[in-house]
Amino acid sequence: MSHPSQSPLSPAATGLPSSLRLQLPTARLAPNSKGWKRIESRIPPLLRPLVRAYLLGYVSSVAPRLFTLISKHALRWKAGKKQQDGFVESFVNILRGGMDWHRFPTFCAVLAGGSTLYSIVWPLHCPMSHENGKLSRSFASFIAAWLGIKLLQSKRTPGFTETISSPTVINVGTPLPTSDAVPAQRQEVSPKQPIRTVHYAGRTLDLTLFAVTRALDVIFGELWSHYKARRHGSPSTTASSRLVESLISRLTDPAIFALSSALIMWTWFYHPSRLPRAYNKWITSAASVDSRLIEALRRCRAGSLVYGKDTGQAPLLGSMCKDYGWPEAWGDPAEAVPFPCEIVHMGCGPSCERHGLSRFARSFKWAFTMYLPLNLLLVLRKPNWKALKKALVSACGSSAFLGVFITLFYYGVCLARTRLGPYIVGRDVKSCQKMDGGLCVGTGCALCGWSILLENAGRRKDMALFVAPRALATLFPRRYDLRKQWRETAVFAASTAVVFTCALENPKRVRGVLGGVLAGVLKP
Repeated sequence: MSHPSQSPLSPAATGLPSSLRLQLPTARLAPNSKGWKRIESRIPPLLRPLVRAYLLGYVSSVAPRLFTLISKHALRWKAGKKQQDGFVESFVNILRGGMDWHRFPTFCAVLAGGSTLYSIVWPLHCPMSHENGKLSRSFASFIAAWLGIKLLQSKRTPGFTETISSPTVINVGTPLPTSDAVPAQRQEVSPKQPIRTVHYAGRTLDLTLFAVTRALDVIFGELWSHYKARRHGSPSTTASSRLVESLISRLTDPAIFALSSALIMWTWFYHPSRLPRAYNKWITSAASVDSRLIEALRRCRAGSLVYGKDTGQAPLLGSMCKDYGWPEAWGDPAEAVPFPCEIVHMGCGPSCERHGLSRFARSFKWAFTMYLPLNLLLVLRKPNWKALKKALVSACGSSAFLGVFITLFYYGVCLARTRLGPYIVGRDVKSCQKMDGGLCVGTGCALCGWSILLENAGRRKDMALFVAPRALATLFPRRYDLRKQWRETAVFAASTAVVFTCALENPKRVRGVLGGVLAGVLKP
């Protein structure tokens, strides 16, 4: 279950970076306290999943917003700035907003409560379903998911609504208008056409892709489990085949994370409009790179910056060279073919290895300042030296992961431009153009995600399932024709039916945090 307009644990939904949100522990849905047990015992068993789901949805949608609101006011107070009025009003509005019927908590209640209630009510009218419990549960989950997603889609938001008042109409298949988006095709219409409001679909696309990802994980996991069971029972199974199967099992999650990260980083570099604004902003902050360098590589790929020719692009990197104290000729593509890798290092000297170490140190420090406070907050629940040590180790591990991620990206660029690329692709003008036109960035994108190998197996699994739907989202427009929304609704309902049926039949097959959440919500 996830927020409708953003994926679960998304930075846009919380104001926190996605990697930071990944550190949040799975909340216990049924605490062991006697007080909670007494309250739950008074709720009819059939309604308990509904109540748990609603409370979970309410907390997950309201708590991050309250945290962001409190953090902003705390930072303003710490900086000695004048506090803005309306804190209490904003606080109350957030609490009330979570109770709207077309918001995420109601969606969770419909999804979980409907799945359990329908699976009990439907057999009363269809005796054949008693012979096939899976069919009953699948049908119930499909109907509940269809109704739940339609509930979210019924809410109109400014980002998916447009008032057309000019004598042109916009092709609804184009992305949201941004600085790097291709201008939409226009079709002339009558100048006397009245002003009209056009609604677009796509608000729940992240949620749908999340459901699709989890459904595919369940399906392929089940198929792989049956395959291994059949192979291990066969006398023809050899040690080498078992080794290959073991490697596949161990490397699947890292490979998914690496591939997803590569797609996300490539999109951030060349097509930033396809990423959510908050996600794009956080990656830019973590990358800590001069925007002129990124723009130069983009123009090199687009063909407006050409090595060996004066196309009027010299001032772009020329100004950067002037700011860093380098010869301005380094930034002139007509003279510098290619421009020195020291420009990529941004003041760390000519050594690519030294730049990599510097990137790791800076990234580790930047990440540690985020992860440590959050982990220390978790220690406050049960303060002791063991918990404090665990918090420090966790913060260091997460910071090291992010530091290596950023370092591998930049060193991948250096490998392609300086260390290995020239010996493979060549050093002529065309080769340099090809290298800075995408190969160097592609190398960095391909390498960075393998930093996941620093994490343990459990974290690899969660992080792979976390980034996969975000990578898929870069392949689809952020909004599309409302008439095609039924396709998304059907895909979401079918995917949810697969996941919920498996959660009820074989809970261990639903991996990661979601498996624990569904097990806690759907239990009697």
